[in-house]
Amino acid sequence: MISLRGVRLERRTREEFSDDFKSRFFALLARRARAPRRKLVLQDVDLHIAPGEKVALIGPNGAGKSSILKVICGVLEPTAGSVDVRGRVAPLLELGAGFNPELSVTDNIILYGVLLGLDRRTIVSRIDAILAFAELEEYRQYPVRALSSGMAARLGFAVATDSDADILLVDEALSVGDESFRAKSRARIDELWHEHRTVVIVSHDLALVRSMCEKAVWIDRGRIVAAGPPGEIVDRYVRAVDEAAINALLRARVDA
Repeated sequence: MISLRGVRLERRTREEFSDDFKSRFFALLARRARAPRRKLVLQDVDLHIAPGEKVALIGPNGAGKSSILKVICGVLEPTAGSVDVRGRVAPLLELGAGFNPELSVTDNIILYGVLLGLDRRTIVSRIDAILAFAELEEYRQYPVRALSSGMAARLGFAVATDSDADILLVDEALSVGDESFRAKSRARIDELWHEHRTVVIVSHDLALVRSMCEKAVWIDRGRIVAAGPPGEIVDRYVRAVDEAAINALLRARVDA
């Protein structure tokens, strides 16, 4: 079960990250220091997902869809509101982001598995199967820094989908390996999809949303615009996108 109530998320802007210490120090001396800028990413998000439900988050790029997934799995802590997640979560977001580059592939499998909630004995018993699925058997004792980014992503995918998680979070931006491995990855996702697991997916594939999901949630500018049956929500979203495109074209002709 996933429940978000009144979730608000603010994050630092790129400008704040780029400010160096010297500029901030002299601004303080000159009494020109200003409060750090914050970008409002999510606002007033109320979302309830029942156990076993298959839900798609749709909307334009930058709408806040991936941020919702990160709030659900605890990567981002909301500025306000509450998050209640019951069950083990497997986030298929930035795969391999939590690996220690100096540790071996085997040690990282154990570390990643423990972080996902598996006990050490269980994850150790699955190492061979995980390496086989990721096609990295010969890299068992290599440090992760020796792997390419694609190899690390394959390893992260193999561990995350072998974790017996109750909740699966999938960001469509995910692209793992070559076409052969992507086909194998899709087959594993299909297996997990049809089990009694909660699945939340960020997707621009509206045909998939219509055919496979039980609920669609339309996100725009950090807010939930609408939520409900996939066919209905997708139709509303497509109409809004078409109307926005027509209006933009008309404005461009007037300006010309």
